[in-house]
Amino acid sequence: MFKHITRVVWILSVVSLFTDVASEMLYPIMPIYLKSIGFSILIIGILEGVSEATAGLSKGYFGKLSDATGKRLPFVQFGYILSAVAKPMTAFFVHPIWIFFVRTTDRFAKGIRTGARDAILSDEATPETKGTVFGFHRAMDTLGAAIGPTMALIYLYYFPRDYITLFYIAFIPGFIAIITTLLLKETKKHDIPTHEKVTFFSFLKYWKQSSAAYRQLTLGILIFTLFNSSDVFLLLKAKDAGLDDTYVIGIYIFYNLVYALFAYPVGLLADKIGLKRMFLIGLALFSIVYFGFSFNTNIYLFLGLFFLYGLYASATEGVSKAWISNISNQKDTATAIGTFTALQSLCTMVASSLAGVIWFGLGAKALFIISAVMALVALVYLSRLNDK
Repeated sequence: MFKHITRVVWILSVVSLFTDVASEMLYPIMPIYLKSIGFSILIIGILEGVSEATAGLSKGYFGKLSDATGKRLPFVQFGYILSAVAKPMTAFFVHPIWIFFVRTTDRFAKGIRTGARDAILSDEATPETKGTVFGFHRAMDTLGAAIGPTMALIYLYYFPRDYITLFYIAFIPGFIAIITTLLLKETKKHDIPTHEKVTFFSFLKYWKQSSAAYRQLTLGILIFTLFNSSDVFLLLKAKDAGLDDTYVIGIYIFYNLVYALFAYPVGLLADKIGLKRMFLIGLALFSIVYFGFSFNTNIYLFLGLFFLYGLYASATEGVSKAWISNISNQKDTATAIGTFTALQSLCTMVASSLAGVIWFGLGAKALFIISAVMALVALVYLSRLNDK
């Protein structure tokens, strides 16, 4: 069943699992904690926006730097170490400037490791097994995203409002992730461009240097991303329908479990039927879910919609990176994925801001209908591209 999953893929997947346990343990309680120490909703929004922008841009820069230096492992190890150390530091500070610094450092760390890590995953697969490898990694990563909030929910049930201790506890899975990265070795040397100077925005040059197939695929996914807002809006809609806080967190855990359980088998299937076809199925599922959210008020039907949403994530997240890596030159893999994820992060930030404006001005129903329609527009556009 796991014949295409190499030792390196296993190690990277375990590292991602424990890192996501730490991250997602804090995700549901971060805004609550920040409000408890005096942060306004506006400041929290600015903090998250700056953090995500930092993560997005750094993914492109460090992906390019990884290709330019011909190294992968230092970026992966340092990225995970910095992230593990930054998380508990939030509990030590209450001043906004220090909170901004610590939170941004955590997201910066994600940017350091993403391109290099995904390039290693790509090197560990063949074009025929990319969906399987990336799907398996996403499955393990998302399993951590289900375990983390569950642990936080159980802890806060017995120790209500003891948020600071959770930040300390989150260091434990982060530390395990650090130790696990030490099992990795730099196994492959890459061609190093001569005298190439890498600046923070050097990765943007790749857009002009890349193939037409890369630009067309990336453009189609980014169009969709501009209308694919934060999952917070789905949770808010469920909350408005009558679910209490415990059920909202519970349904978020349920979504992550579905995502984790199906990411690997969906990746296997994608390699059989084609990455493009699987991605288009994912967009169709997204459209169904968002149309459903626009009309549904039955709290029980939300469970079915979140199940489909988990399938959508399984069919798109890992598959998109596999598809990108297949149409990119191997020596530019980290740059290609880093540039794509950098632009995607920036579009996600814009999408959430745009979603807030639409929700405020036209209502939740309009937001979900517009998102569903734009997913179909992206589906039609991408369906016209070549598979390779």
